[in-house]
Amino acid sequence: MSDTNISDERISDNNENSGTRSKVADSKNDDDILRKNPVDMIKEFIVITLATVIIAAAVFFFLIPSHTAVNSVSGLSIVLSNLIPFSIAQITLCLNIILLIIGFLTCGHEFGIKTVYTSILLPVLLGVFEKVFPDNQSLTGDMALDVLSYIFTVSIGISILFSLNASSGGTDILAMILNKYLHMELGRAATIVGVTIAFSAALCYDSKTVILSILGSYFNGVILDEFIFNRNRKRRVCITSPKEAEIRKFIIENLHSGATIYEAYGAYRMQKHNEIIVIVDKREYQQLMNYMQKVDPQAFMTIYDVNEVRYRSKSLSERIF
Repeated sequence: MSDTNISDERISDNNENSGTRSKVADSKNDDDILRKNPVDMIKEFIVITLATVIIAAAVFFFLIPSHTAVNSVSGLSIVLSNLIPFSIAQITLCLNIILLIIGFLTCGHEFGIKTVYTSILLPVLLGVFEKVFPDNQSLTGDMALDVLSYIFTVSIGISILFSLNASSGGTDILAMILNKYLHMELGRAATIVGVTIAFSAALCYDSKTVILSILGSYFNGVILDEFIFNRNRKRRVCITSPKEAEIRKFIIENLHSGATIYEAYGAYRMQKHNEIIVIVDKREYQQLMNYMQKVDPQAFMTIYDVNEVRYRSKSLSERIF
């Protein structure tokens, strides 16, 4: 089968049908942050700040009242605060400093700089919350609901940070290290680290709290993976249609995307057809489906979920297809 490629970009789709590993740290150069436009850097740090506020709120309003140790240095700090005469914010800061040094040495400068910022900001925010809400009590009145609320809220903040090659420090650094060197999904790495910490709850609390900590750490990893993959997930659409020229033009001019065309043969009559293959995000997918319904509702299409797409955009002089 011959291959005629008309794409504007060479796209490599790795492991379409299985969970592709999220190698976040590998894709960044150590000095990328120094070469970025100052305006872009400011915008990025504003988003990082908002994500850290979300995480701090999740810890203070849901994790602390639950007394569980769910997948975080903050959770471990809650346990240790019952054993040593320091506040949760102070213990969190000390543990984060140790893990930050490890993160700088293993995950690169950009990751390190951003994580230094979040690691300092997080305990500061916890300290502010402690001053503003000195008599903090459970908002739900139920330990299990507190854990569920924490898992959902903190996963939003952490997934935003991971997408920007940052973390909230603490156990997120350990998860990033496992992701980088053992090529493990971030959610699974977070689960392993979190469950290990969850067992520390047995030092201070009853069996119910320990079990909730373990279950919370597991589901936190599952939800975190779902947030991360949904952010990066695309769809691979394969189209066979007599309206090939119109479809190709729509993809290039309206979606501003590339495509690949293969020669294919129908098994019954051995007639030659061209198959268009394009990878689109959620917005582009809906546009493409609306267009196909209008131009050729009888077109033969197959659609696959794609967890990750890797490519390097080329200038016109570099393109070979």
